[in-house]
Amino acid sequence: MEEYSVFAQYYDRLTGNVSYPARAGYFLQLLDRFGGRRGILLDLACGTGSLSVEFARAGLEVIGVDQSGEMLAEAQSKAFSAGVEILFLCQRMQDLDLYGTIDACVCALDSINHLTEPEQVQQAFDRVSLFLNPGGLFLFDLNTPYKHREVLGQNTFVYDEEEVYCVWQNDYAEQTGIVEIQLDFFAYDAAHGAYYRDTECFSERAYAHAEIVRMLEAAGLSLAGAFASDSFDAPDDKTQRVVYAARKVGN
Repeated sequence: MEEYSVFAQYYDRLTGNVSYPARAGYFLQLLDRFGGRRGILLDLACGTGSLSVEFARAGLEVIGVDQSGEMLAEAQSKAFSAGVEILFLCQRMQDLDLYGTIDACVCALDSINHLTEPEQVQQAFDRVSLFLNPGGLFLFDLNTPYKHREVLGQNTFVYDEEEVYCVWQNDYAEQTGIVEIQLDFFAYDAAHGAYYRDTECFSERAYAHAEIVRMLEAAGLSLAGAFASDSFDAPDDKTQRVVYAARKVGN
């Protein structure tokens, strides 16, 4: 079973605390801050397409890529309801293959943390760089080692929503920085008068800042800035998510 095949149907209900218009606005501010072009934008690991729709509403030509067909089905339905045209492609980040070049790429909500081997991150950075126009911007965020160690750790979280009950369990390995995550969903089936359970498991890995900079440079991308999540403040040792801005080297 692919990651997020089960999670897709619950994702939006469990991320209701995320303001996608505000997040899209923040990334557009970053784009403007570093002189990016508001042309063709790739929403990499777009999930259910909430950010893709906001970028399209802002007038950008958007391509959404995700490895989960189930997530993309939700995204396509969302784009149709919003009345925006978005090209959605089912691909892994490290196998990105587009029809032409792009002006900018956004990869949000700790998607790169799901690549648990440095070689996979390097491959993803290489593919983004390949399709970015010279001077184009790559904007992405990452959960930090601090968050994996101190916030996720060995902790369990419970989400009690109207239509689904979710238990989120973490198992953190200090030596690798990897968190093994298990999600158990309990949803009510009115037709049978009973609850049913679905389970999904995936992993996230935290990467040190120096590792990320080295991999960006190896891909022909130059670090333009790094910020504490959704701000223009410098990260500190307790920052949970860092937002990176990198530029494709060249004129």
